Amino acid sequence: MEPAEADRLVVVLVAPRNPLNIGAAARAMSNFGFSRLRVVNPYEVAFREARSAVGASELLARAEEFSSVADAVADCTLVVGTAGVTARQPQQPVRRLELAARLIRRALARGPVALLFGSEKFGLSNEDLSYCHWILHIPTRPEHESMNLGQAVAVCLYELARNPGAARRTPAAPRPATSADLERLTDVMLEVLERSGYVNPVTAASTRLKTRRLIRRLALTERDAIVLTGMMRQILWKLTEGSSDVQDRNPSGTVAAAG
Repeated sequence: MEPAEADRLVVVLVAPRNPLNIGAAARAMSNFGFSRLRVVNPYEVAFREARSAVGASELLARAEEFSSVADAVADCTLVVGTAGVTARQPQQPVRRLELAARLIRRALARGPVALLFGSEKFGLSNEDLSYCHWILHIPTRPEHESMNLGQAVAVCLYELARNPGAARRTPAAPRPATSADLERLTDVMLEVLERSGYVNPVTAASTRLKTRRLIRRLALTERDAIVLTGMMRQILWKLTEGSSDVQDRNPSGTVAAAG
């Protein structure tokens, strides 16, 4: 969504009472790039507390207060209410969030859109909904239909802000390892296998071929090949160090007879 279109969305909280919910709604707006908040008849103590909250204080400081829904949405060309639909029989069309978000995005290209959220306890009244062109419904379990105010705002704004095509984009593929990278890894791995006693001198040539084919089947990236080569070199260094320690303790390589 373009910044100009995001700036045309007006989030309207009608009679909010909980400062935590007001703060959470404002934080969600800030998270997803929306900045126009209007409140209708807020519980004054709650609104005052919310304005001192950390995270979206600037947005809350710019919030506009209205005494009626009519005044809060007067300049908007589309007004959408949010409500559950099982406990009432709405008179306006009801659209699920996925479709509603697409329609709202189209409307934002033409003019301001108001998205209304009701109070935590009662939601939007029939009077409030009468100002709406249609109703947005967030699909939830029938047994637990209502959502927390702050969560409902966040879910709606995420759906509006998200780019449906972003998930289908293929990330840049990492560079594959070159044949030279893989051969270096093969060499050091074979040296590790030899020093650890894995390689049988009789079948050493066959082991080299199997190891080379195995490493190529892994389809390693350039970075993976470098990391694995470094690991093998560290193991080889430890094996070499251990062998040197044995030689230092017993230069002749023979086992001393028990006295």
